[in-house]
Amino acid sequence: MYRLLILLVTTLSACGQGSSQQQPAQTTRADTVYQYQDASRDGTGKFYKGREIAQVMGHLGASWLERPEREQEERTDLLLKALQLKPTDVVADIGAGTGFFSFLMAPKVSQGRVLAVDIQPEMIEYLNEGRAKRKATNVQPILGTESNPKLPSNSIDLAIMIDAYHEFSYPREMMQHLADALKPGGRIVLVEYRAEDPAVPIKPLHKLSIAQASNELKAVGLRLLKTDERLPQQHILFFGK
Repeated sequence: MYRLLILLVTTLSACGQGSSQQQPAQTTRADTVYQYQDASRDGTGKFYKGREIAQVMGHLGASWLERPEREQEERTDLLLKALQLKPTDVVADIGAGTGFFSFLMAPKVSQGRVLAVDIQPEMIEYLNEGRAKRKATNVQPILGTESNPKLPSNSIDLAIMIDAYHEFSYPREMMQHLADALKPGGRIVLVEYRAEDPAVPIKPLHKLSIAQASNELKAVGLRLLKTDERLPQQHILFFGK
């Protein structure tokens, strides 16, 4: 089963936005932050702090994101518990995709909101359809960009990225915007497959180690608050200012 999933992820990644043919639109700061080399099979050829940025899974992967067995494989129920959401929290789901996890969080923040951010208009359509179908009025889809989630400063209690951060084309800029968007005491959560564990059957560029994540987020003034290893194959990494 996992081999089939890995093959599907690899195939769908080739349909995404992150290809080696793309060059950054901004040349000022990006030239001092990122490096460029020949792309590996699953990478973009763009490097940040020694890590090659992975190709992006596009909207054609929507059915894989909504697969019935996802909850059991990834134990999203345990992830939801780990977040310890409060009813009044404003949560940003960055790289929300079809909203699989956005809609799971929505009842937990009944007096707050889930800001479901994605950079693909097709995913925003999925989110709007899901919002209407579920009558999830506290879920707000937001079309962001590769470098900006379009969130106001001091507006969120938590930002979560599930298997998404390693694909960000502009991780430095994105995390700076998210750090600015945090309220006092706010948290940023990365959920990433464990690069430290060779038994996790995921392509290497789609994994992330604790050390690498900590080094990258330190660059925007974020520090690792705690790690949670309750999921079968993924780290839950909590960061704050």
